[in-house]
Amino acid sequence: MSKTGTLALRLVGGDVLHAEGLEPGGALEIAEGLVQQAPGARAVDLSGYRILPGIIDLHGDGFERHVAPRRGAMKQMAEGIRATEAELAANGITTGVLAQFYSWEGGLRGPEFAAQVFAGIAQVRDQLVTDLIPQLRFEIHLLDDYATLPERIAKWGLPYVVFNDHLPHERLAEGKKPPRLTGQALKAGRTPEVHFQMLLDLHARRSALPAALDQLCATLAQMGVTIGSHDDPDGATRAAWRHRGARISEFPETLEAAEAARAAGDHIILGSPNVVRGGSHKGNVSAVELIAMGLCDALASDYHYPSPRRAALMLAKTGLLPLEQAWALVSSGPAKVLGLSDRGDLSPGKRADLVILDEDDHVAATLSGGRVSYMSGSIAARFLG
Repeated sequence: MSKTGTLALRLVGGDVLHAEGLEPGGALEIAEGLVQQAPGARAVDLSGYRILPGIIDLHGDGFERHVAPRRGAMKQMAEGIRATEAELAANGITTGVLAQFYSWEGGLRGPEFAAQVFAGIAQVRDQLVTDLIPQLRFEIHLLDDYATLPERIAKWGLPYVVFNDHLPHERLAEGKKPPRLTGQALKAGRTPEVHFQMLLDLHARRSALPAALDQLCATLAQMGVTIGSHDDPDGATRAAWRHRGARISEFPETLEAAEAARAAGDHIILGSPNVVRGGSHKGNVSAVELIAMGLCDALASDYHYPSPRRAALMLAKTGLLPLEQAWALVSSGPAKVLGLSDRGDLSPGKRADLVILDEDDHVAATLSGGRVSYMSGSIAARFLG
């Protein structure tokens, strides 16, 4: 083990997943945080286990339960981020994008809380094993924040921004209160009346959005920020976002939107819970159907960190995709989406990001950059000798 905690090992006897397929009883050498030859390194017998590339999760907001288990209860944000990393590692995730709202919804999704989350990530990120990448989910109707948003993004060190629109437009156009308004208002610290009027005011200014978004996206592109859209409902919406430089489509709601993204060469991210559940909980297009049509570049955890592993294995077990192609949706595919050329597979020279599964497909160990982030059960005796 080096001073930085990276391991030099020869992992032998386990089945190793490469881009070409599974190598039974293969061997994988790691040293100095990379997949590379490790002369003289200690051998670890992993017979009975499978060694796969570490999972790259491009969108996960399941960390809210750690950073704010109850409203106002968590005062030490950094501890919540550490707890989040532990959950990510236990689920085989070696690179995790933490998706934080910046929304009119307030509370855990408000601008003030976003600032605390990003400060917490910055405080502990270099102390963790799992690579954490902060993502901003910005609600597009917050027009008054457009002028200062680029400065905040730069201050927070955010490489990735996705645009959302969660306003209940149909109800607001009719002047009707949306469902769950009272609970939403109380979470945001507003009265229901004030909250409803705010929604009406935001909806009324929607005509100013296109020009404002064009300028904002152009500014972010000049800053080198990767941008994407969220929940594209149709092809026209996807085309509009593409025009602004958003070449990532997160969770398209319809086949039309997904086909428009693919036709233009845009990246498509789908939710792995959609695969595990057998459909969208909101009634949107089935992720399995899109995958079968070749309309998916990556699967993300969305709100449930165990789902990427489960979804990829389900796709392989049902015969929809070979294991190497199914697993690529949570490893090399996500790496390509974000341009992470140093990871995503187990080829020589790549980061030693890997997950080891036992015979029941449970995560036995996770290594990120050649360092152990998670290990449990009998596999520990094999590593400890």
